Amino acid sequence: MAAAAAAWLLALALGSALGGGRGTDQVPVLAWSTEGSLWRSRPAPNGGHIVSQQQLASYLDPALAKGPKTVILFLQDKLSVDDFTVYGGVYGNKQESAFPNLQAALESSPSSLVLPSVDWHATSSLLLSLQSSVGTSPLYVDPLTIPRSPAQRQRPSLLAVRLPYSSGSILIRPKEALTANDNILGKVLDVLKEDGVPFTAVLTAARPSRVVREVSAPPVGPGRQLLAAEDEREGPHPPLAFNVSGSPCILLWASRLVLGRGPSEADLTNRTFGPSASVSLHSSACANHSADLVLEYSNVEKLGTVKIVFKMSNQSYRVSAQPWFTLDQVEVTSDKDVIAFNVSDVYAPAAYSYRCSSVSNDPRAGSVLRSSTSSSQTWKLYLQDFQIQAFGVKGMRFSYASDCSGFFTPAIWMGLITSLLMVFILTYGLHMVTSLKTMDRFDDPKGPSISVPQTE
Repeated sequence: MAAAAAAWLLALALGSALGGGRGTDQVPVLAWSTEGSLWRSRPAPNGGHIVSQQQLASYLDPALAKGPKTVILFLQDKLSVDDFTVYGGVYGNKQESAFPNLQAALESSPSSLVLPSVDWHATSSLLLSLQSSVGTSPLYVDPLTIPRSPAQRQRPSLLAVRLPYSSGSILIRPKEALTANDNILGKVLDVLKEDGVPFTAVLTAARPSRVVREVSAPPVGPGRQLLAAEDEREGPHPPLAFNVSGSPCILLWASRLVLGRGPSEADLTNRTFGPSASVSLHSSACANHSADLVLEYSNVEKLGTVKIVFKMSNQSYRVSAQPWFTLDQVEVTSDKDVIAFNVSDVYAPAAYSYRCSSVSNDPRAGSVLRSSTSSSQTWKLYLQDFQIQAFGVKGMRFSYASDCSGFFTPAIWMGLITSLLMVFILTYGLHMVTSLKTMDRFDDPKGPSISVPQTE
């Protein structure tokens, strides 16, 4: 048992040492099942290799296709390989480890899989991938009130357990938080074992707890340098992606998405982004010259069924000698209402993404969206830290972003005006100094004094 525990801990440590220098943020993925011989035909990744979203799906497909019908996902807020190497105990010692239940589960399982380095964009959308593979909606399990009714063995079921540990917590030490999450994991597994339910479990995190970033940025061409987009890694959730043949075709990101009609407003951020997203993208489409991103929501509070459509086009211009993409229109459909917003000034080269701190139909927020009908004036659509890309998408990362801010910002104008004022004062002073002239005649104290005759 101790040798097995040391083996999986050594695998995680090797993955951290060999993969830690990469620029891609990584999280570990650990899977085990009560069914044997699920991953024997699949070779383990080489040390330092970062598993992509497609590769992760290929690793989990055998367990989802041949394994038990019950799949449980333990999704932690943040987790890195360093958490296992630092708090995993020396040589797998369970008495010193913060993961005794996890180690015991891996040791006793007939089949187990350890992936030390997985791209966090793949794990953040793992719940949606499992939902598509299992064919059923996830059941969120409260660790404090675990249902004791056994699941149907022949009916597919997907259980999701959120582990709330975050490495940035100041109220609890990391090891104590990891131990608490491990106890939750052990409690859930004990309930499944007592009910005699075969299962396949997966433990991972939505984001890494220790982020490794590239120091050097890729070079860009001459001329004005556009802003580089790093919001998808800095924000609390990854970008929303519409995939075609397994590859992202359209990317959308916003730190906040609010839709309202009159006094009623609905915050759709959590339903659009992150592991708990419930938005549907089935009606979306993308081609070489046009793309439509369709966000469909059901049972929105006070709004009913809602659909938001972003219509984009890609055209070539001879003057610029390169293609440009534009966001032409945004449509909002709610029950029987169809509202269209004309979009202004949302464009960028096709190889870039577009980013703006605020996109809304509210004049106080910039009024990028303009109401086309009188009925649309009662609606409100607000996107904060908006970023979108529909052409030239490569992976789950935005290309360099064309920002909506003008080149001459208010700060730049203030600096220019102040500099011009100082130059004017300096020039005027130099002109005054150079204009000084000496007197034509001086009074010599050694010679006769100048007398002025007085007449009475």
